[in-house]
Amino acid sequence: ERPREFLIQVLERVKAGRRAEGEYPFLMDEANVDAMFSLLDVLGQGCIRAAQYREALKTLGLSTEDLELEDDVEITLDVFKEGMKKKMLESWSV
Repeated sequence: ERPREFLIQVLERVKAGRRAEGEYPFLMDEANVDAMFSLLDVLGQGCIRAAQYREALKTLGLSTEDLELEDDVEITLDVFKEGMKKKMLESWSV
């Protein structure tokens, strides 16, 4: 409802995270990550290809430089969530 106050709070949390006085904020909650995965897993197989995972990271502006995944690797929802969380934390700490 109040975007200015929301952004101020998020930036304060980022500053606190950088000083190791708190955790970094997550702008995407678990439901958002689940929804993104389900959009990529159109057949409902419970996994996506590594190329889809890389594109999802790029779409969110997250780095894919250190990903060492072969194209035939299947990414499950749990791996997807953990990877997204890790990449988001890395992006905040830069």
